[in-house]
Amino acid sequence: MPRSVNHVASRAKRKRILKLTRGYIGARKNVWTVAKNTWEKGLTYAYRDRKNKKRNFRALWIQRINAAARLEGMSYSRLMGALHKSGIEINRKVLADLAMNHPEAFKAIVERVR
Repeated sequence: MPRSVNHVASRAKRKRILKLTRGYIGARKNVWTVAKNTWEKGLTYAYRDRKNKKRNFRALWIQRINAAARLEGMSYSRLMGALHKSGIEINRKVLADLAMNHPEAFKAIVERVR
């Protein structure tokens, strides 16, 4: 009895991954092994960079808060320590937004914890 190979499923799998690599340059878009390796590596980069994105934004917020706090005559670390000590629960994202877009509100917070 001849060997039965499911060409439909294997071709569909290859077609699906080749469709995901559209837009890549050279062999990365149309040569099966190269495209598969590129796509898999892209998934690892995506996983890594979802974590790095959070890290980068937190660093940006800290820089913005520090710059605004120094205009008020306070360092970032002293401001955050005073916030925690006074029991004001406000995260860095919101604090950075206030520092950038609503300096009066940020100044009021600094005066409150001082």
